[in-house]
Amino acid sequence: MTQYKHKSDTKMVPVPSMAIVPERDIDKAPVLEARHLGIEFGGLKAVDDFNLTIGKTEIAGLIGPNGAGKTTVFNLLTKVYQPTTGTVLLNGKDTAGMNTVQANKLGIARTFQNIRLFSNMTVEENVRIGLHNQVKYGMFSGILRLPAYWSQEKKQHEQALDLLSIFDMQHMADVKAGSLPYGAQRRLEIVRALATHPSLLLLDEPAAGMNPHETEELMENIIKIRDKFQIAVMLIEHDMNLVMGICEGICVLNYGRVIAKGTADEIQQNPVVIEAYLGKQKEG
Repeated sequence: MTQYKHKSDTKMVPVPSMAIVPERDIDKAPVLEARHLGIEFGGLKAVDDFNLTIGKTEIAGLIGPNGAGKTTVFNLLTKVYQPTTGTVLLNGKDTAGMNTVQANKLGIARTFQNIRLFSNMTVEENVRIGLHNQVKYGMFSGILRLPAYWSQEKKQHEQALDLLSIFDMQHMADVKAGSLPYGAQRRLEIVRALATHPSLLLLDEPAAGMNPHETEELMENIIKIRDKFQIAVMLIEHDMNLVMGICEGICVLNYGRVIAKGTADEIQQNPVVIEAYLGKQKEG
């Protein structure tokens, strides 16, 4: 595999469960623990015995060939699918039986491989949909437009602009989301997910369709998001420059099973990973 430059000098250390997390997170409970997670569709195991621990402020990567089961794992973690086997702990709490809304309130948010914005709504309105968990006024105040309503409206407007400023998009607040360039729509989806105040942000191919300059900016912004909000980020991505550049712990899937875990350097040198991506090399 090509050697990629890594932007982080984070030391990864083992925890009692035999997982690895960033050294800075060793004294904190992990944000996510997936234990023996699996799901079957019509007798076919799409994900089988998936185990992963993510540190409190880790930037983690989930990679693998096409069809490896990466998005299925995201769907299991966010409760789009209920697992056939296994457990998902989010901030130490078992998510068994929860739906996607309950899991989001517990602290997990995501973006999608295919952008899912409300195209006919403005940029700010899309972000404020993510802020719905923070609404403090009651229906009565909202109907009568009482002071509590206007106070919350002002606060949410300011919060939305502050979140948009992460990507320098605050000046686009009144623009229809559907009229934004593709890269800006991707960034807006990340901002909307952040608006729900997650402790774990899942990004499904965030660099898809971006040019190299936009991807470089995205890398810097993912690090900035982690540092600003002190949250964990996990991403699925085919751009290995991005993955190897910012991910501290990387998990590799193939045919629904974990075939390797480790740091960027370890993954790049792992012969099992190389074979999964490049195929078995013929001798002679």
